[in-house]
Amino acid sequence: MKKVILLFTTLLFLTFSAQKQGKDYSNILKSKNIYEINAFLRDAHPDDPRRSVLKPRVMDFMKDYIKNAPPGDKKVKEMQDNLARLKRGPSTKVSFEEMNAMIKQKQILKYQKQLQVGQSAIVYTPSSAQNVYVTSSSATKNTKVIADTEASEFNMLMGENPTEHKNKTVKILNSLFDNDPNSKECIVMIENKSDCNIIVRIEGIGITKYRLPVPAHGDNSIVVEKGDYLFTSIVCGAQYASQKTIQKPLMVALGSSSK
Repeated sequence: MKKVILLFTTLLFLTFSAQKQGKDYSNILKSKNIYEINAFLRDAHPDDPRRSVLKPRVMDFMKDYIKNAPPGDKKVKEMQDNLARLKRGPSTKVSFEEMNAMIKQKQILKYQKQLQVGQSAIVYTPSSAQNVYVTSSSATKNTKVIADTEASEFNMLMGENPTEHKNKTVKILNSLFDNDPNSKECIVMIENKSDCNIIVRIEGIGITKYRLPVPAHGDNSIVVEKGDYLFTSIVCGAQYASQKTIQKPLMVALGSSSK
């Protein structure tokens, strides 16, 4: 037993030492680099006394950068966001809760806009290069083309009439604003990072089934009953399947762009 404890302690020490070697903050008090100080504030122990010196220093650096930045400087927005986070907390690290809130706000704005302007028509054409599934192997010169069999179904799902679309959008917005933990329904957002339009099939117990069309490089949301589901899809010819338990808002990212 003592040998096991000694081995465990040694491993912990070696892991800690490796982390220390990866990021050396021994001279951080001399630093005038905004990004280096930000990294220290994210990594350092909450009780590290150097925080009291470096946090106000980096905030001053950010204010000076914003003040002296040329018109159109894209880093100004980043500096403003980081400055706001430092005013609220110990570092510029985005918490899981903040990330969820940003995603939620983005979706609210998206669906509020859709209610105002209506849904844009998205055509899913099998003859388009974007919608033909292609896989290739470095070991062979032959290219395998997989015919797109979901084109008409995707168009049908995307082509809901204005009344259906409005009702769906209102339902999604209500779910985004609903913070009641006792609610029987929940919103699911699918982000499609691939070059192909996809249909995500969400199958629950019994006859509970949903189909969600998601355009290439876009996203879409749906409100489902809470419970256990099997998520499946064909992403540019590749099969996707995953079991998920939905009890709170969920975001799933699928695929990756070839660009």
